[in-house]
Amino acid sequence: MSDCCLISADKLRWNCDPELLGFETTDELPDFNDAIGQKRALRSIEFGLGVEGSGFNLYISGETGTGRTSTIASILSKRATEEPQPHDWVYVNNFKDSDSALSLDLPAGMGSELAADMKELIEAFRKDIPKALESSEYETRRSELLENYQSASNDLFQALEKAAEKLGFSLQRTVSGLVIVPQKTGRNYTQEEYDALNEKKRLKLEKQGKELTEQLNDVLRQVREQEKATKEALAQADRDLGMSCLGHRLDPLREKYGKLEKVLGYLETVQEDILNTLDDFKPQSTQPQIPGIKMPRQEPTFDRYQVNVLVDNKNTNGAPVVFESNPTYNNLFGRIEHVMQYGGVAVTDFTMIRSGALHRANGGYLVIDAREVLINPFVWDSLKRCIRNNEIRIEDVLEQYRFMTMVSLKPEPVQMRAKIVLIGTPWIYYLLFHLDPDYRKFFKVKAEFDSRVARTPEIMHDYSLFVASNCRAEGLLPFHKSGVAALLEHTARMADDQSKLSSQFMEIADFIREISFWATNAGRTLINGDDVRAAAEESLYRVNRIEERMQELYEDGTILVDTSGAVVGQINGLSVIGLGDHTFGRPTRITASVYAGQDGMVNIEREVKLSGPIHDKGVLILTGYLGGMFATERPLSLSASICFEQSYDGIEGDSASSTELYALLSALSGVPIKQGIAVTGSVNQRGMVQPIGGVNHKIEGFFAVCRAQGLTGDQGVMIPKTNERHLMLHEDVVAAVTAGQFHIWSVESIEQGIEILTGSAAGKRGKNGTFSKGSVYQLVDERLRKMADRLQEEKEKQKPKAGKRSVAKKSHQLS
Repeated sequence: MSDCCLISADKLRWNCDPELLGFETTDELPDFNDAIGQKRALRSIEFGLGVEGSGFNLYISGETGTGRTSTIASILSKRATEEPQPHDWVYVNNFKDSDSALSLDLPAGMGSELAADMKELIEAFRKDIPKALESSEYETRRSELLENYQSASNDLFQALEKAAEKLGFSLQRTVSGLVIVPQKTGRNYTQEEYDALNEKKRLKLEKQGKELTEQLNDVLRQVREQEKATKEALAQADRDLGMSCLGHRLDPLREKYGKLEKVLGYLETVQEDILNTLDDFKPQSTQPQIPGIKMPRQEPTFDRYQVNVLVDNKNTNGAPVVFESNPTYNNLFGRIEHVMQYGGVAVTDFTMIRSGALHRANGGYLVIDAREVLINPFVWDSLKRCIRNNEIRIEDVLEQYRFMTMVSLKPEPVQMRAKIVLIGTPWIYYLLFHLDPDYRKFFKVKAEFDSRVARTPEIMHDYSLFVASNCRAEGLLPFHKSGVAALLEHTARMADDQSKLSSQFMEIADFIREISFWATNAGRTLINGDDVRAAAEESLYRVNRIEERMQELYEDGTILVDTSGAVVGQINGLSVIGLGDHTFGRPTRITASVYAGQDGMVNIEREVKLSGPIHDKGVLILTGYLGGMFATERPLSLSASICFEQSYDGIEGDSASSTELYALLSALSGVPIKQGIAVTGSVNQRGMVQPIGGVNHKIEGFFAVCRAQGLTGDQGVMIPKTNERHLMLHEDVVAAVTAGQFHIWSVESIEQGIEILTGSAAGKRGKNGTFSKGSVYQLVDERLRKMADRLQEEKEKQKPKAGKRSVAKKSHQLS
């Protein structure tokens, strides 16, 4: 049985034939920038980028280093050049609401043109107004209006003065204003003279004075009306002057932006504001200075006419592609800046609005890291809000958390027309999918990158192109075909599969750099297979310190593992230790002891809480297998304990369940197990051996211990049959197998495995219900029968004693 389960040396690893690659060196190969072997992901990306509709944004899922970012960057860079240029976006002053700002949408390049046009307009107008004010026409018209006002006012007052003088009154100016005062021979009455008047005379004067006062009030009303009309006429003169200077400059702008209704509306409000604030354009008088103190000169500002170009796509070739590496709220959605003025007051205006990555990606694509989006406050909810409303709104998110409010703006939102691409791990994808009900509405397309790809001739050729491109781009040494072949074998080992290659291109690219470094140090001009293997050893040496220290513990006998002889109820199991940057396998002694009782299977690791649920499940399966095999006619009556010797850390996984079963069968049958054979593999209740992970690390770990204690030719490892395809063993192990010093067996069932471990037949149940004589299972069955009979005898012995105690108890009660 053992010979038929042996795996030949040529099946222990896949060896790449350099002649099949079709080149001598990578210098012969062209550059390559496409994704390798990610057909599913590429089709998903093609669909996600091409489909129109709400929520069809993408989530690029995959492990770090599988080429997610470089692939989407390459696809978007090609796709974007074929798409139209997006529009510019600018913010301008809202003359009707100072707390807001208007967003204007203009064709690409016209945003900066509008800003330049407005700047030129204001500068020209500031020059034109002072010149027009000095013109004779303006001075003549202004003088006429003022003279007419003065003349009309004088006529009214002169007429009133004549009427008052005729009645013996005078129009006089006092502190409180103009008053009508009665006269006596050209002077005012004294109080005594006025009191001496008879009542008739006094009443006449009061009546006449009242009439004249009413006439005075009427004159003042007419003067005020004339003054108002004169001011309006002067203002109209200024407006006419402004229009004469502004009209011929605004008309070309109206014609230029005639198809943009919102821009035309903005120009109309600009014109109205300029005409209403013409005094700002007039020469300003010098303010008086306080001696010894230099006062700042206060001049009117014209910033309100500026155009804040938020996004300028003038030089954009097609649609924009924006990668935001730090997606904070301000970096994504923009911000409103403030400046501190004298007195510690923070002020802002529309010119201090700054764009975010979403604004720059509008009309194109925004690529962001999913993890960074989730860890930055306010970003995820705000991003969903943007997608839901199809608009980018710049807000001060900290406003509600401040102790004191600041003067801020509420800019008009910008319409969003961008595809959002999130890049993250599968764990984050499923976390969002299950916990955020909005996620599946806004990111409907998943493109999943695999960490392994099928090893086909086309894929191998693409890998060769990838190597050539990296070497050429970074100035590394070129690879000989034997070097590429060795690198492909290394990637197959990374994938733990003879028919797969790893797609962890970040690690592969780093390894290529390391190979070139060591080859350069060795004086090479061309990298061959030996250089690749030497670099792999150097890479391993940097991280395997803990592995070597553990190896020393095996060599000096601190950790007990036998690699020769045979022992009942003892077997070498295999485990994998992961340290983050390094993973290695190590053997562990597993022992089993059985004794009469009904406690069933006792897992010592479980009792002391050093095992995980999957390992506990594997142990419980053993009871199911034993019951199905040996307890078809009688109950399974035994007590057994299983222990991982010298194990002081937690144990998880079911890869040792078959190993534990072998130890248990040995303990029950009394047949010793060969200690030179280590075992790995899980088992089901029907005794079928199932595949496990880390098979290469496990085999190499036991091989290192055997080599240290001395290879005898009888040692080896027994693995599940289904793990044969995963073998990519180190050359040392393959060489030892080739020389007959080490062996690898693969089994499909417990029966095959127990025969290899014990050298005895497992045994089959005959028609009479018994196993073949002398087989392992016959000995197990006999031992279980004896244990069951002994338990039954003990129960029978206990029955009479129990009966006597019952009778004595009844007698006592009767008495």
